[in-house]
Amino acid sequence: MGRILAIDFGTKRTGIAVTDPLKMLANPLEMVETQKLIDFLTSYFKKEEVETIVLGFPKHLDGNPNEMTPKVISLKDRLSKLFPDKKLVLVDERFTSKMAMQSMIAMGSKKKDRIEKTGNLDKVSAAIILQSYLEQI
Repeated sequence: MGRILAIDFGTKRTGIAVTDPLKMLANPLEMVETQKLIDFLTSYFKKEEVETIVLGFPKHLDGNPNEMTPKVISLKDRLSKLFPDKKLVLVDERFTSKMAMQSMIAMGSKKKDRIEKTGNLDKVSAAIILQSYLEQI
């Protein structure tokens, strides 16, 4: 039984979250530099069984594509070719960064720990995307 992995794709940093083996809980995993994403995934898939990749799908509030939408579609196409054995799913990611920030504040994270450079926000956003997907299946 494989895990489900979620990606919150960014131009510089990408947040990764993963489920437990029973696919019940979404946990922040890692923040990787976007240029190293494919290497990270290749390595991770060698260590862990992952059956589904969930990609956060960016849109404007009105549902229309934004400037990141084509980049995520391109990533989806690339992942489909590199990892044909993985199911790929796009999940609406509107409001996830805001929700992630609110979650971190509620958990008592210090301001310096919430700064985007640490990648904490990216990982938590990926976990929120993943949790949203888990609630849909």
